[in-house]
Amino acid sequence: MASLLFRTFLLQSIFQLLRMVGDEPDEATGERMQWRTTKRSSGFKESSSRDTEEEDEEEQEESNAEAPPDKQDLDRIYARRVQWPVQKLAFRCQLVMELVSNILGVFHGALSDCFSPVLQPAIGVGSAFEGWSPRDDEDVVYHLLVPLKPPLGHTFHLELGTTGEIPAKDSRVRVELACTCTTGSPGEDTLCFLHNPKKQLRSNKAASFLGTLCTSSYLDVQKTAQWFQSKVKTAWLLLPQSRCYDMKVLPSSRSCKLQLKNASERTLMVELLFGVQQGDSDIFLSSQTPDAAFTPSTTWPQSYAVAEAKFFRHMTSQAPHGRFPLRCLHLCTRILAGTGFSTSALKTIVMHLLITTPLSGWCAKDFLLRLDNIMHYLRQCLETKRLNHFFVGNENVPKEIALPPALQTAEPVNLFQHLAQDQATHDEPLRPLQDRLTRLLFYGI
Repeated sequence: MASLLFRTFLLQSIFQLLRMVGDEPDEATGERMQWRTTKRSSGFKESSSRDTEEEDEEEQEESNAEAPPDKQDLDRIYARRVQWPVQKLAFRCQLVMELVSNILGVFHGALSDCFSPVLQPAIGVGSAFEGWSPRDDEDVVYHLLVPLKPPLGHTFHLELGTTGEIPAKDSRVRVELACTCTTGSPGEDTLCFLHNPKKQLRSNKAASFLGTLCTSSYLDVQKTAQWFQSKVKTAWLLLPQSRCYDMKVLPSSRSCKLQLKNASERTLMVELLFGVQQGDSDIFLSSQTPDAAFTPSTTWPQSYAVAEAKFFRHMTSQAPHGRFPLRCLHLCTRILAGTGFSTSALKTIVMHLLITTPLSGWCAKDFLLRLDNIMHYLRQCLETKRLNHFFVGNENVPKEIALPPALQTAEPVNLFQHLAQDQATHDEPLRPLQDRLTRLLFYGI
């Protein structure tokens, strides 16, 4: 704990010192920094008009700074030095979405049957689909959540684990048969899984949804993943993309991981998660790997990934400078990689700051100030050993994010509870954070 606090204090001090550099600018340093500020090339022609407008605006601001840089000039220069592969992310996210949409289209068509769950359109989640990434360009994994609906004649009942536990970790999805005797058209002989006496409907468990993808009447994560993995290999052969990419299904017990490789040996990693929506909200019970080392295959942890992605899309669409908040988050996660700070904690902090700091202040001229705000917030959380969950008990969540009423009225949940319970001092060695920050800001490495 003391080690984490010291590192946070060090980083915060570095940001404050960098902001003070403009008080007495060094002309030679200013010239060198201005000379090193070069235009990026994404390697892709595909980019949104908004991305281009944001970059042109920043470059115009920098080109006007012929004199030695002042504070605002330094902020803009530092902001430009951070590697920001947003165009590649956007293009590849679109590519992945189209590919997965085609795969699911085959499931609905050639591979559909009345004993399988109904696959809904995939939803992009995780940092890449939020518009940023803590990883290098080639290491990005594109995550998508595929919502599941019960097949005809079945219903899903969500059991949210331990009473009062938020977020729910031991949730399950109970599957029950439903009467379909009256759902058919007049004169149509509708087969009802609940009342039809035919053996193939009542006794042949091997051919039924309950018999193939459930365990003791509960939807089984591992069986669902195995079912999808076996089907996706067949679906892939029916797609035009199969002529452009080599596709390999990687081992995974709770998801479907796809490795795509083109003729140039460029690799694209895609992971499909499965989820059941909680009512009409943006919260899902997901197949994602839980924190516990051993988790029953019928456990579906509560996931906020869809709500988080929707939140970042909403806030960046409202911000005058677009995705700039994500650039700050990207840099902080790059600096703190391997130091004991989790990406999810930093993301939660930025989410809190986005609704408490004017969006007009998330811009290049206030770059270091925003970074200092993030580190100051993190330092406070470590000192108090408290970081509140963003969606639980937070009345300031934008109304565009659909949450179950119980979440909004619940008591705030402390994500740093483990720090309050564990008084042991972290003994990881101190990283050369100042050198890492300097490289990122001056050279974009």
